[in-house]
Amino acid sequence: MEERIVELELKFTEQQQLLQELSDVVYAQGQSLERLEHELAAMGQKLAAAMEPGLVDASFGERPPHF
Repeated sequence: MEERIVELELKFTEQQQLLQELSDVVYAQGQSLERLEHELAAMGQKLAAAMEPGLVDASFGERPPHF
């Protein structure tokens, strides 16, 4: 009986460690996702500003004559 309790305690401790590692990974991924969302928003604003009338060459979407 004592051996079984020790085995269960060891498994429980291992599970706690694995759960903490998983929690750390999920937190880090959340931070990365938040950073990437901010970068995407900033790029979208830059693109919108660059596409304002008068700032983009009128032939921007046209194919060059050699195509």
